Amino acid sequence: MNDTLASARLRLRPQRIDDAEALHAAYGDVDLMRYWSHAPHADVAETRAYLSERVGKGDWRTWSVTLASDDTAVGLVAAGTKRPGVIEIGYLLARAYWGHGYAREAVSRVLDRLFREEGARRVFADTDPENEGSNRLLKALGFTLEGHLRADWETHIGVRDTHLWGLLASEWSTR
Repeated sequence: MNDTLASARLRLRPQRIDDAEALHAAYGDVDLMRYWSHAPHADVAETRAYLSERVGKGDWRTWSVTLASDDTAVGLVAAGTKRPGVIEIGYLLARAYWGHGYAREAVSRVLDRLFREEGARRVFADTDPENEGSNRLLKALGFTLEGHLRADWETHIGVRDTHLWGLLASEWSTR
């Protein structure tokens, strides 16, 4: 199966360690990383080490999001199988690319892959309740807020609650 995905304006390809230079714009952004599970990266070397520990390893598939006309990573979408047919997603987009609908387009393309091409029955995501942008995106994509988990994550900004969002294949197929 081809691991490169395309949409109208974007190309999503398997993440590479050499994406570290481009993705450091996101991983080093203090405000963007506020709701991430770890602190912002201090430098590109830290981002490279982070990617080196993950690329091609573990249960997660990660696509680097690029503009169709340029192979430079501007973000990522990741999918991790939790149980047969149940997949968790996560995503990140560098601040310079916010406000253009790229996150929605990229996540939508991955959802198409997961539901329509791979037959997943459920996709879920968790977000910090205060992460307005991420919560707004999931709602716009048709996810249902299924729960509020108190004191769920211990992060670099303290213990945080989680909003748990879910989307079923039948809900995505009617879009």
